Amino acid sequence: MIEGARRFASEEIRLAALDEPCENPQKQPTAFFAEKPWLKILAGYRQPRATRSAFELAVTAIPFALFWAAAWAAVRYGFLPGLILVVPAAAFLLRLFMIQHDCGHGSFFARRRLDDWVGRAIGILTLTPYDYWRRAHAEHHASAGNLDERGVGDIETLTIAEYNALSRRGRLAYRLYRHPAVMFGIGPAWLFIFKQRLPFGMMRSGPLPWISTMATNLAIALVAALLIWAGGMVPFLLVHLPTVLLAGAAGVWLFYVQHQFEETHWSKKPDWQFQHAALHGASHYDLPPVLRWITGNIGIHHVHHLASRVPYYRLPEVLRDHPELAGIGRITLMESLRCVKLVLWDEQTMRLVSFREAARLRAAN
Repeated sequence: MIEGARRFASEEIRLAALDEPCENPQKQPTAFFAEKPWLKILAGYRQPRATRSAFELAVTAIPFALFWAAAWAAVRYGFLPGLILVVPAAAFLLRLFMIQHDCGHGSFFARRRLDDWVGRAIGILTLTPYDYWRRAHAEHHASAGNLDERGVGDIETLTIAEYNALSRRGRLAYRLYRHPAVMFGIGPAWLFIFKQRLPFGMMRSGPLPWISTMATNLAIALVAALLIWAGGMVPFLLVHLPTVLLAGAAGVWLFYVQHQFEETHWSKKPDWQFQHAALHGASHYDLPPVLRWITGNIGIHHVHHLASRVPYYRLPEVLRDHPELAGIGRITLMESLRCVKLVLWDEQTMRLVSFREAARLRAAN
């Protein structure tokens, strides 16, 4: 038991280090000296407010339950137009995922055990095994924008040179993967319904991803069985399946836009530095106020990557107190729609480009 506790503590320390690496400004290249020591500055915003966190959870979980129940009642009693209520239900499920996301960073209540159990409970609704996802997401934070460490918790992004080196079949596969219908349609369904039922990518990472995934699968099956027993198979599928898929598609879109924009940052070691990659490799997705609230301020993504333990409801405070951060990587809702075509990293111009522009650059060379 003692040995198990030591392993658990070691894992907590490792994940915390991955989640928000420390950096030594003395080791930064000269080009980075102009940047402020943001990790130190943002440390003052880390402390959550317990009553505010509880309030955020309540005003998200209760409306989700009410909209879900109202949609179920509409289907159960033959009022099919009531299915439109799955849209607000999906919006609040997305917001629940943002709370689960903060729990994974240990920033929602800042009490590890409470954060973990809230995250695990929400994971049953979002179909996301909490501990498995938490580990993958910590690795994403530790290596975002690093061309040498792609593959875990990221959207696959190739350089122009890597794409050109692929076979015809490999290029076709990458084009299909990057197609909007696959990325935002088939992709979320595959991810949330199938892929997350097994700890893909972490088969050799010890028992925790397996325990998390199998326990979540069991809990999902039990809750689904109870709801089906109470209200019927068809109403359950007609309500919960589209709710999860809509929330999943929105979540994938947010994750995509937060890193896949023209002026994002990718580099290789030793040029890759955590603070610079966080600040310039993640966007400030400046959404309208209602969407900002529903998405838990996740659009302030560059600040989140700089200091992932800042609770989402305190991120606007950072922009208020440090307005110079607001313009870095800023994209609006309309501008974000153009990001879909950006699929390859050009190491020469240091920006994301479309397949068409990559072909033009290849022809020019």
